[in-house]
Amino acid sequence: MRMNENFEERDEVQATVRRYEQMVASNESVFFDLADFENIIDHYTTNTQYTKALQACEAAIAQYPFSTELLIDRAQVLAMKGEYTAAATQIEAVALLDPDNPDVAVTRGIIATQRGEFSEAVAFFLSAVERAPDRDDIFFNLGLAYQSWQKYKSAAKYYKQSLRLNSDNDVAVQELLYCLEVSERLEDNLEFFRRFTDEDPYSAIAWYNLGQAYYRLADYEKAVSAFEYAILIDTKFYDAHGYLASTYVSQEKYEAAIEEFKLSYEVGQPTAEALCNIGECYEKLENWPEARRNYQHSIDINPEMDEAWFGIGIILNAQERWLEAIHFFRKATALYDESVEYWLALAAAEYQLGNVVSSVEAYDRATQVAPDNKDGWLNWSIILYEQGNFDGAIDLMRNAVEVQPSEAELYYRLCAYLLAAGRYREAYEVLENALTLDFSKHRLLFEYFPELESQRALARLIDQYRK
Repeated sequence: MRMNENFEERDEVQATVRRYEQMVASNESVFFDLADFENIIDHYTTNTQYTKALQACEAAIAQYPFSTELLIDRAQVLAMKGEYTAAATQIEAVALLDPDNPDVAVTRGIIATQRGEFSEAVAFFLSAVERAPDRDDIFFNLGLAYQSWQKYKSAAKYYKQSLRLNSDNDVAVQELLYCLEVSERLEDNLEFFRRFTDEDPYSAIAWYNLGQAYYRLADYEKAVSAFEYAILIDTKFYDAHGYLASTYVSQEKYEAAIEEFKLSYEVGQPTAEALCNIGECYEKLENWPEARRNYQHSIDINPEMDEAWFGIGIILNAQERWLEAIHFFRKATALYDESVEYWLALAAAEYQLGNVVSSVEAYDRATQVAPDNKDGWLNWSIILYEQGNFDGAIDLMRNAVEVQPSEAELYYRLCAYLLAAGRYREAYEVLENALTLDFSKHRLLFEYFPELESQRALARLIDQYRK
């Protein structure tokens, strides 16, 4: 399934998709030419909207029942939806009609990738390359297979080949950048991205891709320059405006970021994501009315924009309107249950209102979602300690250090609770572990309990580890 070649085509595809959706919504007869259906299906798969993609396949096949391309698309979409048996049945039927079609091998490779059969997937894609060596999408799928196999160096190799054939494939750029980051090879591969701008200095997409590489490396000044070049070449390059805005956010230039986010969508057609980002910038500037207005507008466009619900909660929390904040935090967690940030904010707001049970429940969920986040454990333990439940606080911190055995702060907190409970021998054993892990953090112990500075035995033990 091919990527669109330029921005004008993308605009045309968006218009076609809108027309298709309007016809479906109004139960009109859907009639498009084959190329339009291919673009509609491609749009949905690119955006991982597989149910809609399959519906579009069915509508297209009803109109063009003998199209091999559509039957292959249907098999690929079924594989992406996890319906492997149906996908395999479909592609084998196509293979009987057109056994030399490279897309048969590609689809078999996609099914194998989805099943986790990576060696087989690679073999299928390589056989497809032999038949169609100039197909960027085949090399892209090879990259995906290797990436899913956690062989990031090989994945990067094939993503690069895909981009050499089609530099407009933004998904391939994102996956390549990820693989280079994970394998800690991004800085060594900057020349790959620079080469595109050298070969075509007037390519907006080449500067955009280079900007993304600099952005990932936190080289924000060079990222800004690259994105500005892309925008200079194409003023309506909305994604470049969005990335430039994000770069300004990283530089804490929030006013400049706001202006760029406002240019990251068509005039009069703001996106929920852009408005949410604008709201966050105003939040950083502590301009609560503008922040809330943009967050609310984001929600009006997309009620499932969890970041915007959370943002309003943060504003209310900053204004000490905790009861109202809880409503928005709970909505955010309902929409996205896997955010430790949401659960920690909810727990803290509940505790401010004295809702101890609800607060503990939220901290419990936070530690389940992200057991390697120390704040959930530390804040939960404070509640137990303040209630005089020293044993409960101690047990909780012992669980925490089991999960994060190299986090010194957890040991210092456990030591403090053991001292408070009068369990000195255990406390000193834990303190020795903490001092060995990170001596410099021993001041945390006295921040928790200033009175401990007067304990000579504690001071002597700490001095033994002083370098």
